[in-house]
Amino acid sequence: MLRWFVLALLALAVAPRPAFRLYLTDGNYHLVRDYQIEGDRVRYYSVERSEWEEIPLRLVDLKRTEAERTAREEALRKEAEALAAEERLEREQQRLVASIPPAPGVYRIEGDQVQPVAQAECKVVTSKGRTVLKVLTPVPIVAGRATVEIEGERAKTGVTSDRPEFFIRLSAPERFGIVRLWTQKRARIVQKWSIIPITNEIVEEQQEVEVFRQQLGDDLYRIWPVEPLKPGEYAVVQYTQGKGNVQVWDFSYRP
Repeated sequence: MLRWFVLALLALAVAPRPAFRLYLTDGNYHLVRDYQIEGDRVRYYSVERSEWEEIPLRLVDLKRTEAERTAREEALRKEAEALAAEERLEREQQRLVASIPPAPGVYRIEGDQVQPVAQAECKVVTSKGRTVLKVLTPVPIVAGRATVEIEGERAKTGVTSDRPEFFIRLSAPERFGIVRLWTQKRARIVQKWSIIPITNEIVEEQQEVEVFRQQLGDDLYRIWPVEPLKPGEYAVVQYTQGKGNVQVWDFSYRP
């Protein structure tokens, strides 16, 4: 690290100063790297001829020269600051990605610690009863209606921010996002299914929350609500549309 710092300083020391325009009172200019006022003369280093030259001071428009030079230096300074900020952001993002565990799931940051969000056990509820929903072995379904439910009226995981950030590492290239849950006595509904006869295709209904998505890696994303959440029950979900294999990580927003 020290070696690179020294090399950077040396590079700055030997780098040529940026050229600027030394304006004349007749509107013309010389492209120069530096100039000095010596009595009634202006001595300048010509970029075109790579040597020092002189000109009478009365022929030089110093006000215009300095105004443009100052503006250009300010623009260069802002550009350098923007590049430095971009580099800092990139380093921070790399550090953040490295901190998220490699296992698929949903995570959030509490203070400076990455905490996993517990995955909820969901059940498919039909008029014939309840069946535990498993991603790898979807439950047998028949035409009609069903709901995907989580037991209990409140999630164990609570957030106090109305725009919480979550990190989801996908287990498969599927859809994902945040949904608001319907609440009822002793349960919360994640999705309502309409099951089409013959094909058994599932049409899901869910209360989607509009979110921002930032991809941080091949299978890692950061998501957060576009608008502040209203108090209630929510979940991060991953699912394949029409297949009935939804995964759920529930949470409550409690101001």
